[in-house]
Amino acid sequence: MIWCVEDDTSTREIELYTLNSTGFEAKGFDNGTSFWDAVQKEQPDLVILDVMLPGIDGIELLKRMRKSAELYRIPVIMATAKGEEYDKIQSLDLGADDYLVKPFGMMEMVSRIKAVLRRCQPLNHPHLLKDGDVVVNLDERTVTAYGERINLTYKEFELLRIFVSHPGIAFTRDQLFSQVWNMDYMGDSRTLDMHIRTLRMKLGDSGKYIETVRNVGYRWEAPDDK
Repeated sequence: MIWCVEDDTSTREIELYTLNSTGFEAKGFDNGTSFWDAVQKEQPDLVILDVMLPGIDGIELLKRMRKSAELYRIPVIMATAKGEEYDKIQSLDLGADDYLVKPFGMMEMVSRIKAVLRRCQPLNHPHLLKDGDVVVNLDERTVTAYGERINLTYKEFELLRIFVSHPGIAFTRDQLFSQVWNMDYMGDSRTLDMHIRTLRMKLGDSGKYIETVRNVGYRWEAPDDK
């Protein structure tokens, strides 16, 4: 499903007609607010996003999508006005996958959509763990929070993997030490506590999901509405 966010009715209708005629399913939005409301409930395969929109403009929508754990992977092609070089540069810097300069031909639009979809299509299905705003890719050993890449050490990654794999479960310090450090006895808990403190800091706002369980250890508790 391709979503076209374009406030000009004739342009939007031509885009939708062309996409439906070339084998795509397509849906149109005439303002940024209605698009943003809809994308919270359903995710398209790709978005053609006009920069100038009533309600929420295209640049702000792109920023929000790239900060969202649920939406940041959706490919976005920005539609910019001819001569607006800053819009093109800003769009690419914010994470747009491509851009079209108005007025553009419909076949150019279709060609760019196909190219972006090929480029963004995963070669495999990585093993992902997701809870709250945090996504842990076990194959790539990468972590993102609010769509931003977080650089973790080996032990920080292993701690987070254990937590996100078992949300709500309280782990004792000895259990965590055994699984991450491969040692049966921890002795001094300061090593673990230091790693937890650093992990919380690196996760930013998501660091609060690591809760301290008094006299036990730690658990991961992301809010249900995330």
